[in-house]
Amino acid sequence: MRLDHVSRETNERLAIFAELFRRWAKSINLVAPSTLDDLWNRHIVDSAQIYGLFPGPKRWIDLGSGGGFPGMVTAILLGEAGGGWVDLVESNNKKAAFLRQAARETGAPAMVHACRIEDAQKSITVCDAISARALADLSLLLEFSQPWMARSTECRAFFHKGRDYRSEVAKARGRWTFDLLEHRSIVEPDSVVLEITNLAPAEL
Repeated sequence: MRLDHVSRETNERLAIFAELFRRWAKSINLVAPSTLDDLWNRHIVDSAQIYGLFPGPKRWIDLGSGGGFPGMVTAILLGEAGGGWVDLVESNNKKAAFLRQAARETGAPAMVHACRIEDAQKSITVCDAISARALADLSLLLEFSQPWMARSTECRAFFHKGRDYRSEVAKARGRWTFDLLEHRSIVEPDSVVLEITNLAPAEL
């Protein structure tokens, strides 16, 4: 398995990550076991599309990084961008330990923060982009993201969402104002990546 648009070295790092992931997944729950057989498409390719929407040497924050999707994949892809960084926020200590080993073995430009997102808001000051996958509904994701997006009007957020995303968007617009781009998933036809900019609390 390989990604066509990246170097051989980057594909090798992704392969190292995939093998490490499979080993760790035998002892801790990193993803739904039913999806492990299609790890490459369901998780790695699905995560790589995030970086494809906002490529280059950016500073990312990945919320609820879990098994490293999309944050660790983004970090590995950043390895050939000549710069950039990913702060991976994961409160589960076992998952954070996995992410640290993955960063070491792949040489990915990333740091793991084993803390709650609310605490990460205090210790990580700025970013260019925020990502999250299978973490929370859109309203809560926007609440998590707002402190960083308030510090920079250029910051944007990318969130994977499934077929019911429209109801989440409608609910979120009751609390927030934001600009939205919907990117169709290249992996799951009914899924999207929501790109959020210009986030602000809605006026009551």
